[in-house]
Amino acid sequence: MNIEHVAFNVAEPVAMAAWYCKHCGLRIVRHIPQPAQTHFLADANTTVLEIYCNPSAQVPDYRNMNPLLFHLALTSADPASDTERLIAAGASLVEEVRLPDSSQLIMLRDPWGVPLQLCQRAKPLVWNL
Repeated sequence: MNIEHVAFNVAEPVAMAAWYCKHCGLRIVRHIPQPAQTHFLADANTTVLEIYCNPSAQVPDYRNMNPLLFHLALTSADPASDTERLIAAGASLVEEVRLPDSSQLIMLRDPWGVPLQLCQRAKPLVWNL
């Protein structure tokens, strides 16, 4: 089996989808307007993120959630520059970590408080797809 998508119940899926497309290079591959404004966002490979607002379930309090419990991680060729750009677009910095192998991990929060990690790894997690 393969992962098809990861889903997030959020308060503002339309605005959030637009932000991730504009600032993180994702693209909308499917939009189901009603009833939950579901957006399926894809990266350049095969990873898909579903964001929607389903009122029958509680929207998690992402802003107050410890990023170690949950976060969305994106690869970045230039984490410092991407961090600056995303902060200018409304994200906020949480912390920066440099690992012994020279990997760099920068934890941010998007404008809705969702933990967003930028990863520049010394050795990619997946080598042969």
